[in-house]
Amino acid sequence: MGKVESIIKSEIVRLAKREVKKMTLPLRGEIKFLKGIVSQLRKALLTLQRTSPPRLKGKEVSMEVSPEEVKSARFSPRLIRSLRKRLRITQRELALLTGVTVGAIHQWERGKFKPEMKKREIMVALRKLGRREVRKMIEAKNSRKIEKKTVSQKTSKTSSKKK
Repeated sequence: MGKVESIIKSEIVRLAKREVKKMTLPLRGEIKFLKGIVSQLRKALLTLQRTSPPRLKGKEVSMEVSPEEVKSARFSPRLIRSLRKRLRITQRELALLTGVTVGAIHQWERGKFKPEMKKREIMVALRKLGRREVRKMIEAKNSRKIEKKTVSQKTSKTSSKKK
């Protein structure tokens, strides 16, 4: 009796696989087509992002300050921390805006180091800006950073394929 059961079981499995294949075969074609469209859209988006400069809505944000303002501006760990809190940004985001590491921001806020003159200029300019403007600047810098990563990843993939 075991032989008949195994034959029936194998026949049921074979018929089930055939039915599943009939149902999934048209879907495979659709999936392949949709993946192709997604790939084309990604490529088009990347080319558009590369060619068009990042724009801020409305006016351009001015990061220029006079040397007198920088010299007269006071900097203390508490003031740097309060600026960051007022703008509602993290140490990482402030580091991105000023062009330093997160560790440097941490040291500034602890009073172990003081920002250099160029970094002070940026901090004075940030004092004049509002949260929205700063958020737009962070988003613009992050988008540039992401573009650089994708380009470098693509070049590393192509160079590894050549080897």
